[in-house]
Amino acid sequence: MGAILEETLKHIKAADEEAIQKAWNRLDNLTKPIGSLGELEEIAAKVSGITGKIHNKINKKTVVIMSADNGVYEEGISNNTQDTTVIVTNNFTKGITGVCILAKHVDSDITVVDIGVKEDFNHPKIINKKIMYGTNNIAKEPAMTREQAIQAIEVGIDIVDNLVKEGYDLLGTGEMGVGNTTTSAAVFSVLSGISPDVVVGKGSGLTEEQLINKKRVVQKAIEINSPDRDDIIDVLAKVGGLDIAGLCGCFLGAAKNRIPIVIDGFISSAAALCAYRLNNNVKDFIFPSHLSAEPGAAYMMEELGLSPMLNLRMRLGEGSGCPLAFSIIEAALCAMNNMATFEEATLNKECYVDIREKK
Repeated sequence: MGAILEETLKHIKAADEEAIQKAWNRLDNLTKPIGSLGELEEIAAKVSGITGKIHNKINKKTVVIMSADNGVYEEGISNNTQDTTVIVTNNFTKGITGVCILAKHVDSDITVVDIGVKEDFNHPKIINKKIMYGTNNIAKEPAMTREQAIQAIEVGIDIVDNLVKEGYDLLGTGEMGVGNTTTSAAVFSVLSGISPDVVVGKGSGLTEEQLINKKRVVQKAIEINSPDRDDIIDVLAKVGGLDIAGLCGCFLGAAKNRIPIVIDGFISSAAALCAYRLNNNVKDFIFPSHLSAEPGAAYMMEELGLSPMLNLRMRLGEGSGCPLAFSIIEAALCAMNNMATFEEATLNKECYVDIREKK
């Protein structure tokens, strides 16, 4: 195991239970029926457990997008041409993709990382952390070496460390890479023990015949590579992708730095599950944004023991669900910070009504 990864895992601690209890004490005394803000209350209390503070405000937020190609593309598992990875990654820098528009809407930045695209970029808005020019074809051999998988995880940790130094205190996770619903389905199938027949979906819009082939490819990849489900790095190296490994590092890095981090969809969920299996405390820092339309998404949430905030039938990827979750998280913190408690409300007698007495 790499030194950075090992040190990170040692430094990840669980949520601050005392801060969570104090947050709930305030939430239960706000001028509203107890529990009436539902999930917003859960979010506010969870953020308190992350920061150790009752009152929290987001200062800077960004969606980290890991871009990488996947050798399994050779097996006909996508309707997109492989150069789509390059095209869309370039489009991120122009601010014209789905995640870019939604991020702008909520005043969020995006952070684009080339961790394994088949072509080189020369753009100041794309961070070059390339480990290899696309992974190997998992239907024939391991995606990468164990050392490369560790290196990819450590890229994610390093990216988050630097973002925290720049003042970012809320992160989202996105990706771009043709074929990555195949690799994420393979990773999840191994870690969960659920058959590819159940968790493999149509991704970018396959026909039924193509879907059958995709399921076959995932099953073949698992059989050929025999990944050890109890060894997360082995699973990532054998049937994963550089983007998934990089995002796994982002979840670990956020937990180490004690800042909240948001899951987008199926691919970043696979990365979150890997991070959670490496250190269970990571779960205390993760917020799922929406339920992806991929069939394995609901099973993924069950494995993580988390519930997505939204179900909008989205399947774009890129991190597009994260800006929507950002606005909900900030709304939860706004309510916590600005609503009065019943005790505080007594200072304004004219508008004070104790609704806890209403039946």
